[in-house]
Amino acid sequence: MDSEKKLPFTGHLEELRKRLITCCIAVGVCFASCYAFSKKLFEILMMPLLSVLPAGDKLIYTGLPDAFFTYLKVALLAGILLAMPVIFYQLWMFIIPGLYDKERHIVIYAVFFSSIFFVGGALFGYFIVFPFGFKFFLSFSSDFIHPMLSIKEYLAFATKLLLAFGVVFEMPIFILILTKLGLVTVKNLRTYRKYVIVLFFAFSAILTPPDVVTQVMMAGPLMILYELSIIGAMIITKKKQKEQKETGGQKE
Repeated sequence: MDSEKKLPFTGHLEELRKRLITCCIAVGVCFASCYAFSKKLFEILMMPLLSVLPAGDKLIYTGLPDAFFTYLKVALLAGILLAMPVIFYQLWMFIIPGLYDKERHIVIYAVFFSSIFFVGGALFGYFIVFPFGFKFFLSFSSDFIHPMLSIKEYLAFATKLLLAFGVVFEMPIFILILTKLGLVTVKNLRTYRKYVIVLFFAFSAILTPPDVVTQVMMAGPLMILYELSIIGAMIITKKKQKEQKETGGQKE
């Protein structure tokens, strides 16, 4: 790192403010673009639930402005997902000053794969977790208990799960980047595996509804991603060792 590139604490705060403003502008533009399609987007969001609802059942709203605000929130959710490349770019660009010049090319890959994994996590929640989770919850209905689902509650529930799965699927990216920077080793990842698995289930219990099915469906993929991260870390470590040997051989 070059000393002249170091910023005082207030400089970092100013940079953070500018990058947050850029993220807000990106989300705002995407939100405005998505609002025209908010009704259709909400219909798509409801499809996993409607597919398991009894025939003829519909979602309801109990407050006059509920439908209006629901469409606004759907457009905002879509805007956030659409603006993810910009958000991740600003995040990693904020970290750049802490890297050496030779390490900054990592940011390009970090932005691309961060966006892919976030969207992939959200899609996993939508296509895999939603149908099973909704079917499980609706299985408690009976002749005396009938679900009356509101669009407000459903949107809050779906948004929480989509964002949660998107965030937790970022784990491999952060592990691989930390490995590339030498802050994490394969030995560390293997040593703390059992503790990490416990943390996965703890986070799943916090981020998902209080049922075992949904928690396992989040913790399970996380364990698989962690094992894949270890494999990726091994590949990165071997590549770094090879480069160091080649560099050492050239110096000799």
